[in-house]
Amino acid sequence: MKDSDQESQNTLLRRLYATIFNGKNPKWKYYLYSYIRLRIPAWYLKRKLRSTLAKATYRSDYADILERRNYYCKLGPATAIPSDATPIADVKIKGQKVYPLDTLRFARWFDSSNKISLLPGDIIHIPQEPSIVKSRPIGDNNANSILLCLDAVRHFILLKDKIPFAQKIDKALFRGRTRGNVLRTKLMEDYINSSLIDVGDVDKPGRIPEEWRVLKLTIPEQLKSKFIIALEGNDVASNLKWIMSSNSVAVMPKPKYETWFMEGRLIGGYHYIEVLPDLSDLEQKIRYYIEHPWEAEEIIAHAHEYVDQFRDPEREKITSLLTLQRYFEATGQNPI
Repeated sequence: MKDSDQESQNTLLRRLYATIFNGKNPKWKYYLYSYIRLRIPAWYLKRKLRSTLAKATYRSDYADILERRNYYCKLGPATAIPSDATPIADVKIKGQKVYPLDTLRFARWFDSSNKISLLPGDIIHIPQEPSIVKSRPIGDNNANSILLCLDAVRHFILLKDKIPFAQKIDKALFRGRTRGNVLRTKLMEDYINSSLIDVGDVDKPGRIPEEWRVLKLTIPEQLKSKFIIALEGNDVASNLKWIMSSNSVAVMPKPKYETWFMEGRLIGGYHYIEVLPDLSDLEQKIRYYIEHPWEAEEIIAHAHEYVDQFRDPEREKITSLLTLQRYFEATGQNPI
């Protein structure tokens, strides 16, 4: 076998391995469970709603749940529902299917005549009318953006990392696509030859400079590095959740957008290593935390504490139901 043929075969095997053992949530399992849930009769869910929310009031973390609900849905009373809002019973599973599936998972607990306005995709603007979204700009004037945990199969990967921080490689790692993203392109341009910052673009040949292009790494492979760079793409950095649930440290500028993960509540230097918006102090910050590993491990501990609030499925269910209930109350619809 020629060397070029052997190299091509190794590349194909490497890509197959990265696809099967990537560490991400299996989409087949997500779709299976989602369609099974749609078979649960709506009348049964509506009957459970009142008792579920009543029992929730006795939880020791109920005050925290209410605080999160108020964060996700900031609408005041007597808010007008958009004229083109869709009754829950008429929501179709089409297009980007994860968005209606994730919305219906909890919306079906309510009156099927209640209307919702769902904006699928990566939303980085604040809609003129109250709408359910996956992402929104961080700020005080985003009340029309009601957050639900949408596209969770891609964005909500929480893991248990078995490699202690001290046993990881003294490097910061970035793997992703840079095309069309100014900050990610700057990262590649500034640090492609760095011995401390390991950067690589996983895009297809011909779309980027060839010296930038690398094969994808699985999440377990990325977790061999002590520091992992999280840069916002179309909206939030999709790798931030699994980084903060690991024994590596997230490195990023202050975020501009947020999701169900409440990125707007994260504190630089406490939950993650914050770098300047132009990334000019990236090497300096990485060197500092390599020389002060106990401070990096404190950040990891704080990150784990933050992530823990999302690990309880029952708490996430109650929070989602309360968020929708507030949305329906504010828009003058049936909340129970």
